[in-house]
Amino acid sequence: MRDDVMKVKRTLVAAVAIGAAVVCCAGLAGVTRAQAADAPAHTVSREVGKPLKAAQDALAKQDYSTALAKLQEADAMPKKSAYEQHLIHEMEGYVYVRTKQYQQAAKALEPGLTDGFLAADQLPQRTVAVAQLNYQIKNYDKAIQYGTQAIDKGWADAQMPTLVAQAYYLKNDWKGVVHFEKSQIEADQKKGVTPPNESLQLLLSACLKMSNEDCTDDALQQLVVYHPKPEYWQQLLYSMFKTVKSDRNLLQTYRLASEVNVLKRPEDYTDFAQLAIEAGSPGEAQQAIEKGLQANIFPDARTKGKAQRLLTDAKRASERDQKTLAKNAREAAAASNGQQEVGLGLAYLGYQQYDKAVDALKQGISKGGLKSPPEAKLLLGIAELKKGDKSAALTSFKSVKGDPTLERLATLWSLRVRSGGGEA
Repeated sequence: MRDDVMKVKRTLVAAVAIGAAVVCCAGLAGVTRAQAADAPAHTVSREVGKPLKAAQDALAKQDYSTALAKLQEADAMPKKSAYEQHLIHEMEGYVYVRTKQYQQAAKALEPGLTDGFLAADQLPQRTVAVAQLNYQIKNYDKAIQYGTQAIDKGWADAQMPTLVAQAYYLKNDWKGVVHFEKSQIEADQKKGVTPPNESLQLLLSACLKMSNEDCTDDALQQLVVYHPKPEYWQQLLYSMFKTVKSDRNLLQTYRLASEVNVLKRPEDYTDFAQLAIEAGSPGEAQQAIEKGLQANIFPDARTKGKAQRLLTDAKRASERDQKTLAKNAREAAAASNGQQEVGLGLAYLGYQQYDKAVDALKQGISKGGLKSPPEAKLLLGIAELKKGDKSAALTSFKSVKGDPTLERLATLWSLRVRSGGGEA
């Protein structure tokens, strides 16, 4: 997985966000002290108004250097009201954005958020603007501060959560990325919205940076549910293949790996098929090899020859097995424990006879006396999923207890159900 940071669309605020600075200053020089008496908090003195009006005239001509000089002249005056200082900041912000001096623009525009002179309907756009400007100049703490404020107040656009997460990422605050992204994912889930792929990717990257296996696993699980791709499943199953100790659990791991299309090597298919034959599921072995051949997995005569020999063995075993299925079913029904019925259910599963597989597995589990109840319940969940009964499958997967590897596989099969896959 690439763990470089995704690029944010750096759509900075321009005239739309701060154009009110020019509007609010219209007629500055014409304001007299007598006229200002009705609104003392929003007055402009003649001394300050003169350079502000000159700055405004220069702005109308797009003469930004003159405008800035006049604004600096006004700012240097010793006796300015809070409102006059607000106007100076607003007009400076406009000039700095227009001239792409974003460091100065952020400094000029930030006071408007708290000085009390911006109209309430201007605050959302300004907050977003200040967050974007600070991200642009790499002041990530303030980008996070104002970006989070915009999100919390419902002012943010769709890009803002990514901007905030990347600000955490770019300051190497991996825990900050994880905490923020998890809160955003939970919020999306509550709203019934699919978490964006880039958010989950950023979460995964931060988890990897921390070398936190649980965090990484959780991020991958979210990815396979909401944006299922073979590479995510491959990462989830990689550790499984390294830690599985028994052949029966290895077969179960291959079974899921095949389901989510992450088997890539010739030996993956031949080992899967060999284990299936040994477990009493020749139909499944036949399917595995045929799938590999159709995908051109076997690149040379040696590997293809081995696959063909296994396919021949699987077909012969399937023919013999299917001839005795009815007899085996009668013997299983008469048996004192359910192990034979579980074996029968496995065979039916390999032959894609899912209704019969579900019935046999249920009967076997109900009868008891099994070598591995967790394995039987996992097989039942798979059969139910293939049958198209997702609700029953989730219940069966949830009931798998007692074997850590099979419990883990049951969790992953549940993710498969939630991602919308699994039916035959």
